[in-house]
Amino acid sequence: MNISKHAFSPLENSPVCSAFSKMAFLPATWDMYDLIQGFLQAPAYHLVFEALLILLIAKLFFSKSYKPEKIELTEKEKEELVADWNPEPLVPDVPDDHPVLQAMEKYCISGGAGKTVNINGKDCINMATLNFLGFIGNKEIEEDAVKALMKYGVGSCGPRGFYGTMDVHLELEDLLAKFMNTEEAILYSYGFVAIASAIPAYSKRGDVIFADEGIGFAAQKGCIASRSTIKWFRHNDMEHLEALLKAQEEEDRRNPKKAKVTRKFLVVEGIYANYGDICPLPRLVELKWKYKLRIFLEESLSFGVLGANGRGVTEHFEIPIDNIELIAASLENSMASIGGFCCGKKFIIDHQRLSGSGYCFSASQPPMVAVAATTALKLMEKNPHLLLTLRENCQRVHEAVKQIDGVEVRGDPISPIQHLQLTEPAADRDLDLRMLQMVQDMSISQGVAITVARYLENEEHLLPQPSIRLSVSAHLTAEDIDKSLAIIKSAFRAVLNNTTSRGELHQGGTFTANFPRSSFSSTLRSFSVMLVVKM
Repeated sequence: MNISKHAFSPLENSPVCSAFSKMAFLPATWDMYDLIQGFLQAPAYHLVFEALLILLIAKLFFSKSYKPEKIELTEKEKEELVADWNPEPLVPDVPDDHPVLQAMEKYCISGGAGKTVNINGKDCINMATLNFLGFIGNKEIEEDAVKALMKYGVGSCGPRGFYGTMDVHLELEDLLAKFMNTEEAILYSYGFVAIASAIPAYSKRGDVIFADEGIGFAAQKGCIASRSTIKWFRHNDMEHLEALLKAQEEEDRRNPKKAKVTRKFLVVEGIYANYGDICPLPRLVELKWKYKLRIFLEESLSFGVLGANGRGVTEHFEIPIDNIELIAASLENSMASIGGFCCGKKFIIDHQRLSGSGYCFSASQPPMVAVAATTALKLMEKNPHLLLTLRENCQRVHEAVKQIDGVEVRGDPISPIQHLQLTEPAADRDLDLRMLQMVQDMSISQGVAITVARYLENEEHLLPQPSIRLSVSAHLTAEDIDKSLAIIKSAFRAVLNNTTSRGELHQGGTFTANFPRSSFSSTLRSFSVMLVVKM
């Protein structure tokens, strides 16, 4: 490129041009000229800063890397270190007198847990197991299961995607989908993993889950496994839930870019296992449409219980099931089988077949168990009077337990789960558990099987108050209920009534107590009791 002399004429006498003309070995180009002129016109602080950067780079380049001094240990020192090492235990120590371990060793059931249950050789009216429709011991179910056992064997020995799918699985899935009025259903081999696998199959990191504090352990684990942001609202408190939703809405306004990729889920139960009450589904559906939520509904206790046909809480409130994105339920309660299922739109269920960990990586449901659930579902459809009888029994039990002094009943009148809690709990949770355990032991000794509600205390998000959990069955007669509740009421009276603290009960066992004659709260604080049950 040729540069004319006239191009430099305005700067001929400038120092820059003079310096440039002396550098004959550099090409006379506009680029070089602009570079030098820009360097000379740059602020002084800029030049100093660049010089410091150059010096720093040079220092880092030529400095030696840090190498810690290598310490050589002798064999004796190594042996001493190994001897001094004390590894932490893999699991915390469990005391031998833990209530759950004691209960497992103390009470051994022989035979089926139907209307009655044989505990240590003694027949008791069963108000402990979740056999809501009384299908345990049903001859038709047992005969069909035996036929399936002879045809298919015991287990499937493979996940559904690897030669674990059998015709009985497809039949049950089709029957469940039609019964629930949904497009498709999916089976799980274990009731716990149905909701625990379904939640993380959809909700991922970055999504938001609004969960009731009262949801069961399986739903809690599903929320945690999803790695989503969990926002807990107080149990069945719709005002608190809406306050959280409004706060999330305001957060979305401040960050609309993030809001576009953030999905929001609502996790609730039809009947809460920890409380026995029913979720306010109509209000939840209103909030769903208002704040653009997806509802996951866990119906392990409401399926086969609520609604005219046993379809659950949606039928109970007469809400179209299309308002619910996903329904999960167990087959281990009303259906008296093993396993669980989810149902909903086809594209939702198909996604679980590829992403539901409990479906993809567990052996499929044993064929005879699937056949048993199929027969039970057909029997429930043919005998809707079982649902009416169950509802009447629940109401009868609820009214009876309300009459027990010193006890507060938690649970809806039509719920098959009723929790009996002390109206004046002690400050020490273990003390309450011991007292309720006494009530359980005394009831069993007199022919009524009940159970103290048990939880993984260190794992629960919100540990419920200690309680005795009553389970109601459709096969219980009015006489069975009246007799059972009379015994339970007597047991509570014996434990709570400090005016009979020195009394002895000889009906099936001996009871010795040492209570001060003062208020009930003082009785709890001074509690010292021993119960010996002779079955």
